Amino acid sequence: RVQLVESGGGSVQAGGSLRLSCVASGSTSMSDCLGWFRQAPGKVHEWVAGIYRGSSSTNYADSVKGRFTISQDNAQNTVYLQMNSLQPADTAVYFCAARRWGCVETPSQYSDWGQGTLVTVSS
Repeated sequence: RVQLVESGGGSVQAGGSLRLSCVASGSTSMSDCLGWFRQAPGKVHEWVAGIYRGSSSTNYADSVKGRFTISQDNAQNTVYLQMNSLQPADTAVYFCAARRWGCVETPSQYSDWGQGTLVTVSS
């Protein structure tokens, strides 16, 4: 299993930026993809972005393209989500998740999840 711990959430005003971090430990070599999801109050998990371990290959949801950037530090087993031009609609709990094979947008396909970090964007 892969243990995931997110950090970096907080409260910002619209137009602001935050950087989320996700530190992976355990069987990290068993996860091909690390992804970010978010869950707004009363809504289901929404795919945000994913990155292939040890690669620069990334995927983004249309709603965050051009505003969010996912990256990784392989030496630190850490994945980042740089979020710029934040809007109130981005308010959610953000989760890091690991999948054995490839990055997909379906939450149920991910086997390991962090506890989440709350991002609140005010207008």
